[in-house]
Amino acid sequence: MILIVAIALLIPSGIGYLNTRVNYDILTYLPKDIETMKGQDILLDQFGTGAFVLFVAEGMEEKDVADLKTKIEDVDHVADVIWYDSVMDLSIPMEMLPSKVYEAFNANDATMMFVVFDSGTSEDCTMDAIEQIRKIANKQCFMSGMSAIVTDTKNLAMKETPIYVGIAVLLAVIVLSLTMDSYLIPLFFLLSIGMAIVYNMGTNVFKGEISFITQSLSAVLQLGVTLDYSIFLWHSYQEELEKESDKKMAMANAITATFQSVIGSSITTIAGFVALCFMSFTLGLDLGVVMAKGVIFGVIGCVTILPSMVLIFDNLIEKTKHKPLMPEFDRIPKFVAKHYLAFFAIFLALLLPAIYGNNHTSVYYDLTQTLPKSLESVQGADKVDEKFDMNSAYMLLVDKNLDTASMNEMIKELEATDGILSVLGVDSIVGPAFPRNFIPEDLLNDLESDEWKMILLTTDYKIASDEINAQIANVDSIVKSYDPKAMVVGEAPCTKDLINITNHDFQVVNFVSIGLVFLIIAFVLKSASLPFILVAVIEFAIFVNMGLPYYTKTTIPFISSVVIGTIQLGATVDYAILMTTRFLNERNAGHDKKEATLIALSTSMKSVIVSALSFFAATFGVGLISSIDMIGSLCMLMARGAIISMFTVLLVLPAMYMIFDKLIMRTTFGMNVQEKTDHHTNGMFHRHKVA
Repeated sequence: MILIVAIALLIPSGIGYLNTRVNYDILTYLPKDIETMKGQDILLDQFGTGAFVLFVAEGMEEKDVADLKTKIEDVDHVADVIWYDSVMDLSIPMEMLPSKVYEAFNANDATMMFVVFDSGTSEDCTMDAIEQIRKIANKQCFMSGMSAIVTDTKNLAMKETPIYVGIAVLLAVIVLSLTMDSYLIPLFFLLSIGMAIVYNMGTNVFKGEISFITQSLSAVLQLGVTLDYSIFLWHSYQEELEKESDKKMAMANAITATFQSVIGSSITTIAGFVALCFMSFTLGLDLGVVMAKGVIFGVIGCVTILPSMVLIFDNLIEKTKHKPLMPEFDRIPKFVAKHYLAFFAIFLALLLPAIYGNNHTSVYYDLTQTLPKSLESVQGADKVDEKFDMNSAYMLLVDKNLDTASMNEMIKELEATDGILSVLGVDSIVGPAFPRNFIPEDLLNDLESDEWKMILLTTDYKIASDEINAQIANVDSIVKSYDPKAMVVGEAPCTKDLINITNHDFQVVNFVSIGLVFLIIAFVLKSASLPFILVAVIEFAIFVNMGLPYYTKTTIPFISSVVIGTIQLGATVDYAILMTTRFLNERNAGHDKKEATLIALSTSMKSVIVSALSFFAATFGVGLISSIDMIGSLCMLMARGAIISMFTVLLVLPAMYMIFDKLIMRTTFGMNVQEKTDHHTNGMFHRHKVA
C-alpha cells in the first residue's frame, strides 16, 4: 500500500518539478531594499531598460553594422540598440560627433553597440533574445554582460545537472557495494532516496523558482546527507531478525529504533541548513529551505518507502547477500586510544595554521571566473577588454531637473575619476558645437524619463576588483554631492553590494549554525561541557578544510566560504554525537575512560567511515566533472570536508574523551560514575557485561 502511494506521488511531484522556474542570476538574490536593486526597478519601470549587453562587431563596414543593428532591434524584447548612429544620422559628417563619444563606440577595426532589453537580466525572454541575437550575428561578433553570462550558465547547468546525479549515484553504489552485505540493497537505498529527491524537487513549485545552484546541488546533497538513515535502518533490521522470526515484526522494531536514532542526527543536519536562511543574501534562504525540506523527505522515505521495498523484495535481497568487503577495524581503535596524547598534540599544532588559513583564503565574486574560458560570454568580455581596454559598464540615475551647469561640472569630475573611460549621457553628448535638436527623439527618450536622466559609465577596471569598488564609492560620493537622490546601478555596483552583504552574512550564518548545533548537542546529550568539545572538534575540521585553499594558493567562489561551514557542521556533527552517546553509555555502565573510549571507537568507527565515504562519493564526482566552478568548487570542498571531519572525529575526539573525562562526567546530567579502585571488582563487572 505504502509503495503504491509512494509511486503514485511521483506523478504530481514530477509535474511540480517541471513547472518550477530556475533562476540563473545570483545577483537577484540581493536584498530588495538596497539602493542598487531599487535603481534596477526604476530603470525597468521608467526607462523600460532591464538588462543590457555590450556587443562588439569586428572588421565590418559601417553600413553592414547599421544593417546588423536594425536586425537586432527587430528581436523580441530588445528595447533599443545604442550605437553612434543613434546619436546622429550616418550621413552627417563624423567630425560633428564629439571625439569622446566616437571613441566610446569605435576602436580600430571594431565597433561597439549597447543592446538594451525591456526585460530583467535573467528573465527567460532576455535569455531567448540573446540566443536569437547570437544566431543573427556572425563569428566576428561578441557579446559581453551579465545577461550573456546568465544565458551561458543556464545552457551549461541544464546540460550537466543530469550528469551530476548520475556520477553521484554511480559512486554511491560503489561505496555501498563495498560496505553493505547485499548486492541488491544499495539499489533499494538509492531508489527510496531518489523518490524522496523527486518529492523535494516537486514541492519547490510552491516557492515559484529556485536558483541554479540549488537545482544542481540539492539532489547530490540530499543523497549525501540522507544515505546514512537507510544504512541505519538496514543494520537495525538485520539485528532484529536475529531476535524476531516474523519479518514484519522485525521491521516494525527496526523502524522504531531507526526513527529514534535518526531524529537526533537529522535535526542537527536541518539546523545547519536552517542557519543559511538567516542570510540577507537570499540565495542562502533558497538553498536552506530546499535542503532542510530534503532532509525531512529523506527521513520520511527511510521509515516508510525503504521498509516497504525491503519487505516486498526480501527473498531477492537474501539471494544476493555476501560478506561485506570492508574489513573489521580491530587494531586502529587500540592504536588511537594508546596514542591519544599524540593526536591531541597534532590538533593543537594544526589549530592556529588552520584558523589563519581559514581567515585568509581568497575568494572571488566575478561571475565570469566561475565559467569555462571557451564560453561565448567569457570570450565576449575578453574581446571588449582587448579592443576597448574596457572591462565593464554601469549606470547613474540623476534627477532630471538638475541644472545644466551642475550636470556639466559633475560630468567633468566623473571623467577625471581614475579608471573611467567614458561618460555617456545627453549632457555629455551635447556640447557647444552640437545642437540639442540634432539628437534623435528616440535617444532622448532612452536617456531621460519624467524624473531621471540616465548616464552610462564605461571603466577599464574589472568587476569585483578592489579598484572598481573604490571607483564606485568615489563615483557615488561625486554624484550625491550634486544630487543626494542620485543612484549608481548595474552589475558592478550590485557585485560591490554582494561583497559587503556576504561578508556580513558569513558571520551571521556561522554564529547561528554553531548556536543551533550547540543547543541541540546540549539537549541530546544533556551536558554543559560536551557541546563545547564537539563543536570545537568539528569547527577545527572546518578550519582545516577552508584553510587549505590559502596554502594551495587557490581562490574559491564567495558562496563556498558562506555555505561550506554550515553544511559540514550539520552533516558531520552526527558522527560526533553517535560516538559520544556510546562513550557516555559505556562510562555509565561502569567502564573506565580508556575502556569506554575504546568501545565507543570500535563500535562507531565503521558507521562513521561508511557515512563519510557516502557523503564523499555523492559530492566528489560532481566536483571533478563540473564546468561551473561555483558548483565544482563547492562539491570538492564538501567531499574533502567529509574526509577531514571523519579523521578528526575518529582521531581527535577520542583524545578529548580521555583528557576531559572528569569535566565531562561532572557536567553531564545522569552521569554518576565513580572510578573503581578495586581492579578485581571492575574486572568482574566487565566480564559480566561482556557475557
